[in-house]
Amino acid sequence: MMKRQFVFNATRMKERRKDLRRRQTNSEELLWNELRAHKLGYKFKRQYSLGNYVADFFCREKKLAIEVEGEIHKRASVQKYDTYRMRYLEALGVRVIRIKNEEIIERLDWVLKKIRINLRGEVVK
Repeated sequence: MMKRQFVFNATRMKERRKDLRRRQTNSEELLWNELRAHKLGYKFKRQYSLGNYVADFFCREKKLAIEVEGEIHKRASVQKYDTYRMRYLEALGVRVIRIKNEEIIERLDWVLKKIRINLRGEVVK
């Protein structure tokens, strides 16, 4: 029996990732401008697949996923899905930071500080 291997950025998820990049929110675009090109000292990818899930942003070196949450994440069904997905990723050793759209727009410096702290391995919710 062949052992199943966890696949980062699986080819089968390529079209979904491309679609999500095309439809990024203003908050995602604003945060991406701060994460791209090693601006925080680490390489981030946007819309990066982890198993069957796609993280908004992912730093492979630190196994840190960043999820940007809009209004839809207030729905009970979406919260249940988000909780399941977060537990799945954490079981794989991926840390997940959840950031609200309005936090990026209103408090970008605080958001970047939170990300830097998590990149150092400290956990800030």
